[in-house]
Amino acid sequence: MERVYVLDTTLRDGEQVPGAALNAREKLEVARQLAALKVDVIEAGFPASSPGDAEAVRGIARQVRDCSVTALARAVTADIDAVWEAIREAADPQIHMVLGVSDVHIQGKFRRSREEILEMGVAAVRYARKLCPKVQYSTEDAGRADREYLCRTVEAVIDAGATVVNIPDSTGYCYPQEFGDLIRHLFEHVPNIHRALISVHCHNDLGMATANTLAALRAGARRVEVTINGLGERAGNAALEEVVMALKTRPDYFGLETGINTRELYRTSRLVSSLSGIRVQVNKAVVGANAFAHSSGIHQDGVLKERSTYEIIDPREVGVPESKLVLTARSGRHALSHRLESLGYHLPEDQFEAVHRRFLELADRKKEVLDEDLEELVSDTARVVPQGYALESLAVSCGTVGMPRAEVVLRRPDGSRFTGRGEGSGPVDAAYKAVDQGVGMPCRLLEFSLQSVTEDIDAQANVHVRVRVGERVYGGHAAHTDIVVSGVLAYLNALNRAAQDADGR
Repeated sequence: MERVYVLDTTLRDGEQVPGAALNAREKLEVARQLAALKVDVIEAGFPASSPGDAEAVRGIARQVRDCSVTALARAVTADIDAVWEAIREAADPQIHMVLGVSDVHIQGKFRRSREEILEMGVAAVRYARKLCPKVQYSTEDAGRADREYLCRTVEAVIDAGATVVNIPDSTGYCYPQEFGDLIRHLFEHVPNIHRALISVHCHNDLGMATANTLAALRAGARRVEVTINGLGERAGNAALEEVVMALKTRPDYFGLETGINTRELYRTSRLVSSLSGIRVQVNKAVVGANAFAHSSGIHQDGVLKERSTYEIIDPREVGVPESKLVLTARSGRHALSHRLESLGYHLPEDQFEAVHRRFLELADRKKEVLDEDLEELVSDTARVVPQGYALESLAVSCGTVGMPRAEVVLRRPDGSRFTGRGEGSGPVDAAYKAVDQGVGMPCRLLEFSLQSVTEDIDAQANVHVRVRVGERVYGGHAAHTDIVVSGVLAYLNALNRAAQDADGR
C-alpha cells in the first residue's frame, strides 16, 4: 500500500474560526496530542500575524519533536523570515508559503499580471530554500485557476526548489470528479512534478471537502492538509478523521494508508472541541456523539447479532469504547434486555415484562431513556406492592392566581374507582389531600425528598416519602417525568405498604 502523508492545520486554518483562538499553552497541548495521533506535519500558525502567534509556533517547534513543524507565510521576505525564526529549532522544520494562482486573486486581490505573480512566487521559493531544505508552495485558489497557467506555476516553483506543492480548493468550489481530474491533469502536463510531493487542501463550502480530498488521492496526490473536526475558515476544511478512516475502511478501493494512530482520533477530537469551544455536531462522521449510536429497534437488533450489519467502522478503532444503543420508544425488547443485562440485571420473564411495560410508558414521555432511568425502573418495579390503590388519572391546577387544586381518580384494591379533590399550599399538597379523601387512612407526611435521576430537562423526578400511619412509619418511592405525578405515586406506594400491613394483622 502506498503512503499518504498527513499535514494537520488545526492550529493555523482551524484556529481561524471566529471565537476559536487558542493561547500558547492550549496550542502546545493540542500539538502534543497531534504528535500522539502521529500526524506527519503540524502547521502551527502564521508567525507574521502577531508576536503571540510567533511565540506559540516557536514553543511547539522546540517541544514537539516527533513530527515535522511548519508555519504559513505569504510569498514575501518578511513573512518567510518570521516563519524561519519561529520553526528553525524544530526537529524537522518546513517553510510553507502561499500565493494566489487564479485570475480572481491575481487581478482582484493583487492587482498584478500573471507573469508578475509567477516571478514573485519563484523568487520567494528560492529565498526560502536558502534558509530551509523543505519548502512548500501553495497555489491558492487552484480550483478556479486557468489550468495552463497552473501547470506553468507548478513547474516553475519545483524548478526553484519547492519540495512540496499544494493544490488547494480554497473556496470549496470544485466537485470531486472535477478536482480529481485537475490533479490528474497536473501529473500529465507538468514534466518535473515527480520531483515534489503533491498535497491538497480542500474547503467545505459546498460540503465536499472530504470527497474532493479523496478524489485527489485517487488521482495521485500523496499528502492531505486537514483539520480535526473539520475546523477552518467559513464552512471549514476536510476533516482529518474522515479522510483517514475512509482510507482505512476501504483499502480495497484506495490502496493507500496513513501513519495515523486512529485510536487517538476521538480523544483528539474532544480535546480540540473543549479548548476551541466549538462543539462537534452530534451526527458528525467518525467522532460525533451519534457516530456509533443506534436507536432504531431494527438496527439495534442487527448490531447485537452482528456488529457489521450497521457499522462499517469498529468504534474501538477510533478510540470509542463501544457502540451505543440509545433506548427510545423505537427500541425493541432485544435492546432493552441487552442493556439491562449489561447493567447487571438478569430479570425473570415476569419482572422483565413489568419493566418493559413501564419502559414503553417512560419512552413515550422522554426522548431517551438513560441507564439511570432503567435502574429506577427496575428498582421501582421490584418495590411495587400488589393489589393496592392505583392512580388512574391526575389533574392539577396551580400558579400565582388562586389556590392550587388537584383531582385524582384512584382504583381501589377491589377494582372500584373513586374521585378525590383537594386544595393545598401547592400542587403536591393539593394532590395528597385529594388522595386522602379516597384512601381514608389517617396519616402524616414526615418527609418528602426530590432528586433528578438525570441531568436533562426531561429527566425523571425521583421522589422518596416517609409517612406515619398510627405508630409506624412507611417509606414510599416512585420516579416519573412529572414531579407531581411522581410525588403522588410515591405517596400511594407508602400508603399501600401501610394497608398491606393492616390487612396482615
